[in-house]
Amino acid sequence: MAEVQNWTPKTKLGKLVLEGKITSMSEALASRLPLKEPEIVDILLPNLEEKVVDIKMVQRMTDSGRRTKFAVTVVIGNKDGFVGIGRAKGKEVGPIIKKAIDNAKLNMIEIKRGCGSWECGCNRPHSLPFKVEGSSGSVRVILKPAPRGVGLAVGDVAKDVLRLAGIQDAWGFTEGHTKTTVNYAIATYNALKETAVVKLNEKITLNLAIYKGGGTNVRSDQD
Repeated sequence: MAEVQNWTPKTKLGKLVLEGKITSMSEALASRLPLKEPEIVDILLPNLEEKVVDIKMVQRMTDSGRRTKFAVTVVIGNKDGFVGIGRAKGKEVGPIIKKAIDNAKLNMIEIKRGCGSWECGCNRPHSLPFKVEGSSGSVRVILKPAPRGVGLAVGDVAKDVLRLAGIQDAWGFTEGHTKTTVNYAIATYNALKETAVVKLNEKITLNLAIYKGGGTNVRSDQD
């Protein structure tokens, strides 16, 4: 966090965050101001986790000889509704992973969670609110709500993205060349983006607020 302490914001959003006028990532994204400084995310979401989902070595022949670079793809999230994905290329793995993490912070999105499975009905935000689809390259990902206890019935790459986003239960279906790890991860990320397109009803929104506040929406028969 030393970098944040010595940080001098260059954008309007950064200045608002540093001045304490924007205090949450939800407010920052809702402001519609461009997110161009990773330090903003460091301040508003200090407990992020990251997962390197792909590292590839790329070689190219030039007049001066063979040149080697690495391409890294990273997914980050706080396991509570925020997730981002970033890529970077360079000669050394360590600095490139850091750059990919910074890029993922700049691609941060807020997803909506819910209990969209007709088999469950617990009204807690453990899954997806509805079916979503996303694609990248030849890969198409379809995510469906699942009842509590099912877990993440998806491939390993999609599982990393969903876990860091805070999705606990989901069914997943894929089409295309899913061995292309990068496209698989981006397609899953794009599918989660779709949750923000539709406005959730007041009941789901209220249950999510209660869940985050540590309360419960389970009513006793004796009430």
